[in-house]
Amino acid sequence: MKAHLLYVEDDASLSFVTRDNLELNGYQITCCADGKEAMDLIKNQRFDLCILDVMLPEVDGFTLAKEIRKYDGEVPILFLSAKSLKEDRLEGLRIGGDDYLTKPYSIEELLLKVEIFLRRRHMVAPQMPKMSRIGKYLFDYTNLTLEQNGEIRRLTQREADLLRYLMSNRGQVIRRSAILEQIWGEDDYFLGRSLDVFISRLRKYLQKDEGIKIENVHGIGFQFVCPE
Repeated sequence: MKAHLLYVEDDASLSFVTRDNLELNGYQITCCADGKEAMDLIKNQRFDLCILDVMLPEVDGFTLAKEIRKYDGEVPILFLSAKSLKEDRLEGLRIGGDDYLTKPYSIEELLLKVEIFLRRRHMVAPQMPKMSRIGKYLFDYTNLTLEQNGEIRRLTQREADLLRYLMSNRGQVIRRSAILEQIWGEDDYFLGRSLDVFISRLRKYLQKDEGIKIENVHGIGFQFVCPE
């Protein structure tokens, strides 16, 4: 069963990126844009972890955390805030928060903290093995590397996300729109051009194994062919 996270953030762009990364890592996300909406939710729902921005409209993150603690004294609470003062951090911990990340934060650090808190609650997210075999290559999604005969190539997060998605749909015809919505968050003409660039890069990276192909399926999308 997927771990269910409450994520409260009023910055739409940041919320989109963070939620996308959390979902790609196997978590179920309920997202709210203000503290009042979240306040109404926690009265009737239970979550495995709460990620709260501190400076929220309607009801701030600290007040929301105090309310959460009335209903659940054990759920991990992780604060996100642009406030970097020691006093703010200590205040968050005093009212029941488990950790405090200062913006701008690293997505990798956030994901690691989420995994650690959930492991303590025995709710670790479903993950691919640390090292996945792709023909003659070893793919390490966590560390964003692709290795072949001792030669290690560093991948970008987007390249790794795309390669992982192709691997999880190995042998199937995948629609362009499905890839764009899953990896980029929306199906858009200009993002489609970006997808073509990333597909070309992955083909280049994997060209030393002739058994691996990312085939174009005209008018539909792609098919990832790889020996078992």
